[in-house]
Amino acid sequence: MRPAILLILAAVLAGAMPGLAHAAEPEQCLTPEQRRAAITSQKAVPLARAVRAAKARYGGDLVGAHLCERGKTLVYVLTVLGRDGRVMRVTVDAASGRLIGGR
Repeated sequence: MRPAILLILAAVLAGAMPGLAHAAEPEQCLTPEQRRAAITSQKAVPLARAVRAAKARYGGDLVGAHLCERGKTLVYVLTVLGRDGRVMRVTVDAASGRLIGGR
């Protein structure tokens, strides 16, 4: 297929399926300064609370953490090394500290 046709097809599909286009939006992770401001202003719970939620469900050890924006929602994206040796990505709602999902 010609590149111009592919671009038009992609634009049509993105317009016809706004949910799909939204799901493809990249996360924008906060800088350390922005992260401190979000926690201080109580827009996000402290990282320790998010880690407790992840450990309660999955166990294991935290190996990485980011506070990111997904659309207008703040989420913690945690990388956890499970007891079985698998690396998991766990998402926690930063406003409430509740577990959203993991894989």
